[in-house]
Amino acid sequence: MNHEISQDSYAQALKRSQKIEQALSENPGQFRVLTGDRPTGSLHIGHYFGTLKNRVRLQNLGVDTWVIVADYQVITDREVLGDVRGNVLQLLTDYLAAGLDPEKTTIFTHSAVPALNQLMLPFLSLVSAPELERNPTVKAEMQAAGKTALGGLLLTYPVHQAADILFCHGNLVPVGKDQLPHIEQTRLIARRFNERYAGGEKYFPEPDALLARTPVILGLDGDKMSKSRNNTVMLRMTEAETAKQIKRAKTDSDRNITYDPENRPEVANLLTIAAECLDRTPESIAEEIGDKGAGTLKLLCADALNAHLAPIRARRAELESNPDYLLQVLRAGNERANEEANRTLAAVREHMGMVY
Repeated sequence: MNHEISQDSYAQALKRSQKIEQALSENPGQFRVLTGDRPTGSLHIGHYFGTLKNRVRLQNLGVDTWVIVADYQVITDREVLGDVRGNVLQLLTDYLAAGLDPEKTTIFTHSAVPALNQLMLPFLSLVSAPELERNPTVKAEMQAAGKTALGGLLLTYPVHQAADILFCHGNLVPVGKDQLPHIEQTRLIARRFNERYAGGEKYFPEPDALLARTPVILGLDGDKMSKSRNNTVMLRMTEAETAKQIKRAKTDSDRNITYDPENRPEVANLLTIAAECLDRTPESIAEEIGDKGAGTLKLLCADALNAHLAPIRARRAELESNPDYLLQVLRAGNERANEEANRTLAAVREHMGMVY
């Protein structure tokens, strides 16, 4: 199986996503979304505009939404764990502050759901090492981590993701184009399990990708947004810290502000951030600023961002003062995830003839 996503495959996935968007507006209850993040600390505006806002949208549409805090995946490509527990709580704080509602969305951690992880064994029997080695996302993760040798956990990362999605019978996963190979791997595992172990019964769904419609937010230096590069705005920053970060953002020498992502990516990035906050088009903001220069653009962008994030930051401050509530949310989510995983594992063992 070739995991490289061709332009034709991407076009088909995009077309399918458009149909799913229509179905979401008509009958959101038919979908169960599984999504999540590795807990490596607080979230920044790239996470917020890129994924978090969409998760809140799906939740509020009435979609059964499950969000995994993938603490086990912290060790896929790094040798030092860091403060995992602290990072999990920081991530959860950002989730809730941004609008994820634990009454509507199940938020849980990898390590607290043993039956989910036990699905790795039967799922690994359904794929070959060459299939895993060809996954372009695994290669990209290895390069990003500066690894020269492929570790066992990173090699099987797509199978672990399949377990994340299928343990709760997720049938929709919001992803970007680069994550499509993982969805294809999950669909393959579901199909092979159904054929090999379930006698053709469609026990596991073959999940669809919901391709992100959100724009990519660059770092303030024009590179990829990253905490380690100090080129971002964290959700937990103050208004003054935000204004300072935006003020030092890279632009260019042309005073006339235009929206031209290809030739003026840094200027276009600030326009995109402002447009996301103001619910306007970047073109209209560029036209409004005209020849007033980058200073005016940065001031407008900082003000728009601070106004947009103000209620999120206020909620975040409340949550940080109540760690017991955060743990309560996580324990409730873990309890529900364990119930679901135990049911799934019991059914898997039944299908495999391993109930004694």
